[in-house]
Amino acid sequence: MSFENLGLGKGLLKAIKDMGFIEPTPIQKQAIPEIISGDRDMVGLAQTGTGKTAAFGLPLIQLTDFNQHVTTGLVLCPTRELCLQISKDFITYSSHIKGARIVSVYGGASYTTQIRDLKKGAPIIIATPGRLIDLMKRKLVNLSHVSYVVLDEADEMLNMGFLDDIDDILEKTPETKHVWLFSATMPKAVSRIAANYMKQPVEITVGSRNAVAGNIDHIHYLIKEKDRYPALKRIIDYHPGIFGLIFCRTRNETAEVSEKLIDDGYQAEALHGDLSQQRRDAVMRQFRERHIQLLVATDVAARGIDVNNISHIIHFRLPDEAENYTHRSGRTARAGKSGISMSLINIKEKGKLTQIEKKSGIRIRYENVPAGQDILEKHLFATIDRLDHANTNSAEIERFLPVMIKKLASLSKEELIKRVISTECERFLSYYQNAPDINIEKSQSSSKEKGQSFLKKNREDIKKPRLNGVGKRFFINLGEMDKIQKGSITKLVCHYSGIPSNQLGKIEIYRSFSFFEVAPGASDNILSSLKHAKLDGRKVMVEVAGKRIVKNKRAKRKS
Repeated sequence: MSFENLGLGKGLLKAIKDMGFIEPTPIQKQAIPEIISGDRDMVGLAQTGTGKTAAFGLPLIQLTDFNQHVTTGLVLCPTRELCLQISKDFITYSSHIKGARIVSVYGGASYTTQIRDLKKGAPIIIATPGRLIDLMKRKLVNLSHVSYVVLDEADEMLNMGFLDDIDDILEKTPETKHVWLFSATMPKAVSRIAANYMKQPVEITVGSRNAVAGNIDHIHYLIKEKDRYPALKRIIDYHPGIFGLIFCRTRNETAEVSEKLIDDGYQAEALHGDLSQQRRDAVMRQFRERHIQLLVATDVAARGIDVNNISHIIHFRLPDEAENYTHRSGRTARAGKSGISMSLINIKEKGKLTQIEKKSGIRIRYENVPAGQDILEKHLFATIDRLDHANTNSAEIERFLPVMIKKLASLSKEELIKRVISTECERFLSYYQNAPDINIEKSQSSSKEKGQSFLKKNREDIKKPRLNGVGKRFFINLGEMDKIQKGSITKLVCHYSGIPSNQLGKIEIYRSFSFFEVAPGASDNILSSLKHAKLDGRKVMVEVAGKRIVKNKRAKRKS
């Protein structure tokens, strides 16, 4: 189904084409025709990043008469950031609609500009509840002509304590209005709004109620409490390209963790309720522009964050409610992309993890915290990959080359490579060279038998085995440059070796090469069977990964 089949007008279809949208998302396919009909209320349940803004924005713009100066469309959302994002999207959607006016009102900004915009006429208002209530009290907003109300991220608004404000706002709107409620989860308080202010609403659900998006990989690490921060560092260091959100329980913990990360050389900042709006805006701008690699936040401060391509969510501490786990995790894997949600837990928190799994309908699998040698190896290959593809065409470098060549002429190629790698990886070499294992052993658990059962249960739920170093690891000379994907490596290995896909473990793809793991019993004939393998006419080279490193370690022990 295309956007042309959804009943949208020519101006909106032109804007959609300008934006590069080709096919509507599932929530858009179902919600847009329902809303355009304009004759009943609707509840839309879908995760963040599934295209909800366009699902209600496009039909609301189509139903709005912009020749009138009265407000007929109202969108309520929980945070300033989300309000600004929705406004930006609405302006883009309506770029080919003559006379379209969208006014956004939100806290933490000057009243002057917002009041001026309202006085010019506001057919559609996008607002945060608190600022809208203030403007209503000043008689600057009149909702008596509102025909359509959108409650976006309704569960988040209620979690932030906006229930009374929403009640006050909706009571000032006509009884004849239609309400469209969009939410990632459906807690009792949201159901109460639906019961009080909606008339026999049709429910559209993409996925399952209170469920997390299916394209997120959920992992937990079992650690001692004293090792919580060291474990966090290891997880970050094991993912060199991480662009993530770290969730803490309190403002103090958020500030403490961010300060430690900054002191340890990471590009990190804190986001919590004690920040001024100006400082909050500056932090969010830096994060969006990727000047910050890690944003450490509380649940409340992170509400409404809409940043694309967040790769990892790290739960430094688990939230109390499954709904909050859903919201946190939903910050990654947006717009159909994949992401990873990782939780650090101690033995006492295993019960809470189980409750979150039950309520959200997901399995959060167990993994070991990366060992020091694994982190060193990961950074070593990432550094080699980066050097291999470094831009060497700079004219500025050219004029210094004669001096540099003369200075380094006495070094052999091997010695030069060794020094470059050592310089690049110096911090990791010194920190992780003799780093101990910080994973909790089964024998250290308060109940050995219970702990073994817990880990076994998590592992049995995974169709593909997570070998975690138990199986053999192989190097293959295919990477991102070859437009290779994990599925392609799986097909290639299984085709030539004849082993089933469930005998393959972790696959890691770098720019010009990759690694894959194979279960012990199935790894014997990998090298021989892939000796003459080809992909798209290119010869494939496969080697046992880390072979030289292992030999060097043995030689060192003998000496």
